[in-house]
Amino acid sequence: MAYVFGVMIAGAFVFSLVCGSLPQLSAGILDSAGEAVQLLIAISGMLCMWSGFMRIAKDCGLIEKLSRLFAPILRRLYPDIEPESDAFRYISMNISANLLGLGNAATPLGLNAMREMKRLSPGDRATDSMVTFVLMNTASIQLIPTTVAALRKSYGSQQPFDILLCVWLTSALALTAGLLSSRLIKGMKRWRR
Repeated sequence: MAYVFGVMIAGAFVFSLVCGSLPQLSAGILDSAGEAVQLLIAISGMLCMWSGFMRIAKDCGLIEKLSRLFAPILRRLYPDIEPESDAFRYISMNISANLLGLGNAATPLGLNAMREMKRLSPGDRATDSMVTFVLMNTASIQLIPTTVAALRKSYGSQQPFDILLCVWLTSALALTAGLLSSRLIKGMKRWRR
């Protein structure tokens, strides 16, 4: 990825040099840097608030209750992981946090879940459970998309949460397509053996 961005930056510099728009490029870089800092400040407040909410939810047991609520579904998705294991608990908590739109708060839980899954199945290859977990995190079903709402609010949206239906629909479709593809590939591997 560093090479891609390096080529894009070098290309922009060469193109602006050839076209004689180097002052506009410099102004654009400085303006964008200032906007990036303003954006960071604008969304950090909402992220801090939701991360605090996540901590409160974890401390009062809400995450554990959500984890138990999702356990029957997760047992089907992760049949090779014992429901009483730390890996299963971290998976449940990560998915609960992602559902609440707390991606930053869910990251440590996700890392712990992967660490526990790796411990349960040592080796160099990713297990089906690891692939499913990454897939679910990538699709990122969210009931409350806080980060996107914070971005929309920082850019002047009067109703930053009016995208809820679209977020729910696209993330559900992405998750469904990913899980079906994963199961299809897994079935093809078994069939080839």
